[in-house]
Amino acid sequence: MIQFFSEEIEFDLQNTNQINTSLYELAEAESVTLDSLNYIFCSDDYLYKMNVQYLNHDTYTDIITFDQSEQENVISGDIFISIDRVKENAKEHSIPFINELLRVLAHGLLHLIGFGDKTDEEQLLMRKKEDDFLSLCDRNGLI
Repeated sequence: MIQFFSEEIEFDLQNTNQINTSLYELAEAESVTLDSLNYIFCSDDYLYKMNVQYLNHDTYTDIITFDQSEQENVISGDIFISIDRVKENAKEHSIPFINELLRVLAHGLLHLIGFGDKTDEEQLLMRKKEDDFLSLCDRNGLI
């Protein structure tokens, strides 16, 4: 089950059925099962405080992922996303907000699946997987 929540902001995600379908298709393509996935949309300040408290990172970020999985190839987790940061990134890269949001939604799921982004090689693979997801979203009528 995929659920969407907001903390300390008002954010109403549109087209949740199509987004859910696309996320399930991403999971299927990576041979994993989605059990429980919670996306929590929040402010920059909210996510910054979490980053400091739980990860000891004194920086702003667009996403923090907490893996709650207990079985191999069965995904369960919480993904916190700063809507402020997603808006800023979209503006900085001159892309529509929805494209950046969908990219970040996929990014969090890809982390739970096991993809990293620390090395240049990992970042290239992560970007390819995100681009594949955006193509899937385009086919599903989201962008």
